Amino acid sequence: MMRRSLWSWGKLFVIALLCILIWHYIQGSGREAGNDVRYLIGVSQPNLSEPWRVVMNDEIRKEVERRGDVRVIFTDAAQSSSQQADDVKNLLEYGIDLLIVSLDDPVALTPTISEAYRKIPVIVMGRGVTGYDYTLYIGTDNEMIGKKAGEFALETLGPAGGSMIEVQGLKGSPSVEERSKGFREALAESSNIEITATFNADWQRDKAEDLLSEWFAANRRVDLVFAHNEAMALGAYRAAHHAGLENIDIIGIDGVNSENGSFKLISENRLTGTFTSPTGGKEAVNYAIDILNKEKGIPKKVILRSQKITAQRELSVKNSNPAKDRSDLEKRETKKQDEGKSIVLGFAQVGTESSWRLANTKSVIAAAKEAGIELLYDNAEQSQEKQIDIIRRFIKQKVDVIAFSPKTETGWEDVLQEAKEAGIPVILSDREVNVSDDTLWTAYIGSDMIDEGRRAARWLAGELTGQKRYHIVELQGTEKSAPAVGRKKGFEEVIRQHGNFEILESYSGDYTFEDGKEMMKSALQKHGSLFDVVYSHNDDMALGAIQAIEEYGLHPGKDMVIISIDATRPAFQAMVTGKLNMAVECNPLLGPQLMKAVRDLMEGKELPMKIITSEGVFSQETAKRELQNREF
Repeated sequence: MMRRSLWSWGKLFVIALLCILIWHYIQGSGREAGNDVRYLIGVSQPNLSEPWRVVMNDEIRKEVERRGDVRVIFTDAAQSSSQQADDVKNLLEYGIDLLIVSLDDPVALTPTISEAYRKIPVIVMGRGVTGYDYTLYIGTDNEMIGKKAGEFALETLGPAGGSMIEVQGLKGSPSVEERSKGFREALAESSNIEITATFNADWQRDKAEDLLSEWFAANRRVDLVFAHNEAMALGAYRAAHHAGLENIDIIGIDGVNSENGSFKLISENRLTGTFTSPTGGKEAVNYAIDILNKEKGIPKKVILRSQKITAQRELSVKNSNPAKDRSDLEKRETKKQDEGKSIVLGFAQVGTESSWRLANTKSVIAAAKEAGIELLYDNAEQSQEKQIDIIRRFIKQKVDVIAFSPKTETGWEDVLQEAKEAGIPVILSDREVNVSDDTLWTAYIGSDMIDEGRRAARWLAGELTGQKRYHIVELQGTEKSAPAVGRKKGFEEVIRQHGNFEILESYSGDYTFEDGKEMMKSALQKHGSLFDVVYSHNDDMALGAIQAIEEYGLHPGKDMVIISIDATRPAFQAMVTGKLNMAVECNPLLGPQLMKAVRDLMEGKELPMKIITSEGVFSQETAKRELQNREF
């Protein structure tokens, strides 16, 4: 009994001592104790064995020290998901105001993150969680990086092709699935490539080395290894080197420019190439302060730009000076201020095809006026040729920044190259482009179109259950436009996971009410009432379809499910009356974020590659509650 009592008192003493040490750490971290501290931020890392995570912590620490009014607590879970879950709970008990969390195993940690999100703001770094229970995600476009890695692998092996091994991170991780998907999509373009093995090395160098050492010991050979991070790529190199295999190409992801980072690994021929995956540490601190200060317009996702580093590009990357480019923009703004001139933004709008677009235009014009930015506005009236002419006119007028909403994804290389050569940054508003060189544009501000399609499909799968097979008519937007491509891709990606859904037919229109009505008339004439769901890529087409369904003698929202994307006020009214079942939000009020991006550019700040807006999903019930507060 005495021993048990002493043990209990011992535990209490250790806990008390730990609390005292943490308190002293908090008091002394970031700056001299005694000064006012506005916020306490917790940073949870799954491990610090990866150089990428060490760099992230360093970036966070430097930014915190620079600010001086923030304190930070760092934790290291030493590669244990259960320990990281405990770390997060402990940080909450310490009274942190905001959590920054980087994950190895998003699936295991999702419940912990969701619980934290119900209490305080949460910023997720690098590898996303399942679902949307977080305030902000900062990372890279993993699928795009995977695709670029696949294209580089094809380029490296050449026409002869060859065999590959893919070394993935933690099984089931969203970033693993996205990187692998992009990589394999790129390889699908070649018929002489074979992925002979896929390993899960859990992001760890030693595990990758052990797995590949076993592979090579069995006298098996491979031409190229693609590893999902630089640590595993280094493990692959060590295994090949110990096996005496010096001609294997190895591609990694991270691009940590440190003493033992990517430049060194490539210059020593240990890696063939790598793709940078910025940590976002600095951005996390800056957004954390904005979130805690309750600033408006906080995005849901910030996607950072990735660069390819090879032996050929290493020197140019080292010698390039983006800081100088930003300094030139800053000097340009200073000169304008000295001369009493405003920043000039040229905005080429795509058209007036929908109520969403009208709200978007009003937002841009109002925000420019409020920000004191001179806006040169023109409307392309749904013509790509006219939109290109407008952009060329802006270039001749030597505007400071160009922004536009592209009619389609392709066909922009020439005019964007002209803007780049003129030194004019280009911001994409609400629609993306598909060009071979993504440095032709500076940033994208808008929605995640693919995720909008996913959200629509997930809602549908949750509502229509059972054994019945459901047939869908899809009303797509402008052919080859970013919303049409993305919303279709995301929707199909999810319904493929369910065996009871089939797209009966897809029609293409230009996002107008009239197009929606005509497309639905065609569907009804051809199929009658033999379909169960209408999936419309925007509200205006959905509202046109609703009118056509009523004229046919059916009851939209009852005889067939109608789902849409935009969630404008007219769509809310249709949901309240029961004619529209659900709408995924796509926020048109991008003006303030666009003007902030323009200001940041002119002040010499570096913009993220993509700024993804925060959006929701609205059912008939939520529409009734939210209608009176709807701004657009």
